[in-house]
Amino acid sequence: MILGKRGVGIKGRDKTGRLNTDKKRSVSSARWLQRQINDPYVAEAHRLHYRSRAAFKLIQLDDRFRLFRPGRKVIDLGAAPGSWSQVASMRVKAGQSCGRVIAIDLLEMEHIAGVDFLQMDFLDETAQERVQALLCGKADLVMSDMAANATGHQQTDHLKIMVLCEAALSFARCVLNEEGSFIAKVLRGGTEPELLAGMKKDFSLIKHVKPDASRADSAEIYVVATGFRDSARN
Repeated sequence: MILGKRGVGIKGRDKTGRLNTDKKRSVSSARWLQRQINDPYVAEAHRLHYRSRAAFKLIQLDDRFRLFRPGRKVIDLGAAPGSWSQVASMRVKAGQSCGRVIAIDLLEMEHIAGVDFLQMDFLDETAQERVQALLCGKADLVMSDMAANATGHQQTDHLKIMVLCEAALSFARCVLNEEGSFIAKVLRGGTEPELLAGMKKDFSLIKHVKPDASRADSAEIYVVATGFRDSARN
């Protein structure tokens, strides 16, 4: 069994590793399943009990930028199914030190050790207050792997994901500690110039990165911003 998009087990592989034929499957569904079966990150996610292969994107970003340390406080926006929260919980040693992870999503999410989950819209006017109450203060990292459902129209999909990025950044500005960090998914082409200009005022370092675990044919990349300036709130 291997993991699907949301950590769901997938059956249907023969002894050669090829996908068993199912007449009820659409061509696109069959292609997606075949790609999952042949994806080493999917197999490794299953072996390590991560809820999706997306865990490795965050691990690779952390290995490069050193975003997590024991004791740090992290907010995961749009967290379900929870693979990023899993990685964060382990790397900040949530429950073993002062490290804390707060996960927020409109969807339900199964419990993760060391993670406090809020099932709500992070844009809700009470979200920031509730998060800071759980953290007993500000966060060291706000991260978002959110993406709107793709339409197949490049410009429309870019605009939709930038709206999510901008909303996550607005949230981060209100809850980050001095020198805090921010990660968000964007699409190839990077962050919109106006938004990027604002980020440059708020953070000391900004990079666009495509982790190795991000599929080569995917347009997704990540914007990583570190060194938050507390004056950005003023």
